[in-house]
Amino acid sequence: MNYLLHLLVYFDIYAIVALSLNLIVGYCGLLTLAHAGYYAIGGYACALLMLTAGWGFLPALLAGALLSAVASLAVSLPAWRLRGDFFVLASLAVQTLIFSALYNWSSAEDPLGSWKNLTNGPFGLTGIPRPRLFGWEISGTLSYAVFASGLAGLCGFMLWRLKSSPWGRLLLAMREDELAARGLGKNTRLAKVQAFAIASAMAAVAGSLYAAYVRYLDPSSASLDESILMLSMVIVGGLGNFRGPLVGAATLVGLPEVLRFLALPDAQAANLRLLIYGLLLVLMMHMRPQGIAGDYRMQ
Repeated sequence: MNYLLHLLVYFDIYAIVALSLNLIVGYCGLLTLAHAGYYAIGGYACALLMLTAGWGFLPALLAGALLSAVASLAVSLPAWRLRGDFFVLASLAVQTLIFSALYNWSSAEDPLGSWKNLTNGPFGLTGIPRPRLFGWEISGTLSYAVFASGLAGLCGFMLWRLKSSPWGRLLLAMREDELAARGLGKNTRLAKVQAFAIASAMAAVAGSLYAAYVRYLDPSSASLDESILMLSMVIVGGLGNFRGPLVGAATLVGLPEVLRFLALPDAQAANLRLLIYGLLLVLMMHMRPQGIAGDYRMQ
């Protein structure tokens, strides 16, 4: 039972990430590789405020979300003029800068949280406190799964309302033909900044949720592999609608776990699982390039 609840927590975390990333990729039509960086910024900000400043979980989570929203300007401002491969390279540069900062911002002579040892470098942050709400510590797997599901539901509802609003339809119009949207008097530059800020803040919420659950955080949370996994969830599930990212998150969280139950030789099990996993993804993208539940195919 705890195993299933553990998977539910991970699904909740990645559902928030996939839904927020879909706001950029599926609705704005901009392919970004920096999302894991903002996910990590939120996790680190929340963990450091709880560890060194004694903040509660919710204030630390909101501070991390605000910091990620401000940091998203590093990607949203280049999006004013860059499209296609050039924008992907710009977002990759931002992701690399965030990862490098988290990995190298450390000093053995200074205490954790100081300006010289803010992230503890490759060793990461340990002993992150569990969330406390109204004096109640969320420590058990069941209680954390309920808490994570509630937070994921709240984030999902907010994103659904945004995507169903006139602002969401502006993003779709901008994706299909940005020049035509400008010709109608729409401020597409402001819409891009807003979309990136909201998506990055939501990713930071997921990062905070992960940090408080695992109680450990290291720079691998901002790695390129993590960014590709997040992007894969959106593309595999399907772009441009609400259900696609949820399907993608469930698929990529659950599929590796299903492969664990295959009777594979112990010596080659890990490599064979990775091979089967990759083969299934390639076959799926070949047979249904718009994703399992997608309406839009990324050009």
